[in-house]
Amino acid sequence: MSEFVDSIMEHVKAKNPAQPEFHQAVLEVVESLEPVIQRNPHYRKAKILERILEPERVIMFRVPWMDDKGEIHVNRGFRIEMNSAIGPYKGGLRFHPTVNLGILKFLAFEQVFKNALTTLPMGGGKGGADFDPKGKSDNEVMRFCQGFMNELFRHIGPKTDVPAGDIGVGGREIGFLFGQYRKLTNEFTGTLTGKGLNWGGSLIRPEATGYGAVYFAEEMLSTRGETMEGKTCLVSGSGNVAQYTVEKVNQLGGKAITLSDSSGYIFDDEGIDEKKLAFVMELKNVRRGRIKEYAEKYKNVTYTPRDPKANDNPLWDHKADCAFPSATQNEINGQDAQNLVKKGVYVVSEGANMPTTIEGINIFLDNKILFGPGKAANAGGVAVSGLEMSQNSLGLGWSREEVDERLHGIMRSIHKTCVQAAEEYGVPGNYVSGANIGGFIKVADAMMDQGLI
Repeated sequence: MSEFVDSIMEHVKAKNPAQPEFHQAVLEVVESLEPVIQRNPHYRKAKILERILEPERVIMFRVPWMDDKGEIHVNRGFRIEMNSAIGPYKGGLRFHPTVNLGILKFLAFEQVFKNALTTLPMGGGKGGADFDPKGKSDNEVMRFCQGFMNELFRHIGPKTDVPAGDIGVGGREIGFLFGQYRKLTNEFTGTLTGKGLNWGGSLIRPEATGYGAVYFAEEMLSTRGETMEGKTCLVSGSGNVAQYTVEKVNQLGGKAITLSDSSGYIFDDEGIDEKKLAFVMELKNVRRGRIKEYAEKYKNVTYTPRDPKANDNPLWDHKADCAFPSATQNEINGQDAQNLVKKGVYVVSEGANMPTTIEGINIFLDNKILFGPGKAANAGGVAVSGLEMSQNSLGLGWSREEVDERLHGIMRSIHKTCVQAAEEYGVPGNYVSGANIGGFIKVADAMMDQGLI
């Protein structure tokens, strides 16, 4: 690492101990930004990077709730309001046992650049709780969401901070959260996104992250004169992002052959077609079952249980053209990246947030893989959240076709920004640098315009 990167990372680690995910996210960005800071000394003088690295506000609170047996539980809730230079804070809420301050700071930091790339006026934030909705009854989830909103409501609003869903927070949770927000504030406003269609939601919002990741992959392929037609794809996860990634791959003429959850993954060489995908959606969204049941229902499907002691994930060790990591952070390590390259994968479009380690990213870049980092490739979700905010402000609802067309246009624009920024700073074809630089410059210029605040 250079002296510039070393000094920034030393500062970050000293101020944010025991937050490895945040350190990783910062390192990946800072390495890209060194030439930008050198070419624009006014950013350095104004300490723009140092200010972006520090959240504008961190909110942490307890969430007491009662289960169906009358037992009281206490969880910890968070909201990281990272940067609002170009608009109100925008970013999801994650309910998962692994949630902690460092993970949410990494997600909020990534969100700042991702939102800037969308062309929409949105700042970056993230939040959530170490609550696990898995295995809880609807009433237990409702009581937790109400307890969570009892504190969060005072910090959010349509012009201040607009949360959305993330891992563990789907339509059910957003409904309970919005209901409590409405009761507490006595207002019906577009303060949360991912709402139900009949009370302020947007068409295409559930599909947006998965669709966007595939649109971005197709844009990358277009630089080599190719399309998704006939491409074999590896997809991890089996939640919202993975499901709609498979759907869009199918629509564009490709074939998805894997899906996973925390227990293991399935390999279906014949492809996860429309009928099989409908089964996955019912399994995961309604029955909340395990992906193993897919292998029990369909013939010629292999199920491989997860081995926590393994050094790699066998899901990434199948012959394919494209990979869509759509589960969680750091699911592709260096060994996984090498396996993907060896098995012929030359397009990787990140549906999850930071699913590839820095070692894995470097392997992709060294091998000239078309690699779309999450802050660019999975920006479709927050883009349509922004479009939901626009519809709420206008008091209108756009058609499915109009929202999808706007989403497709935004993903094209993000791709163009990445390509142009990478070329301008001497790293053509490097989407990691392009995304980091493109997002940073927009936020940095806004901060310069608004003064020292």
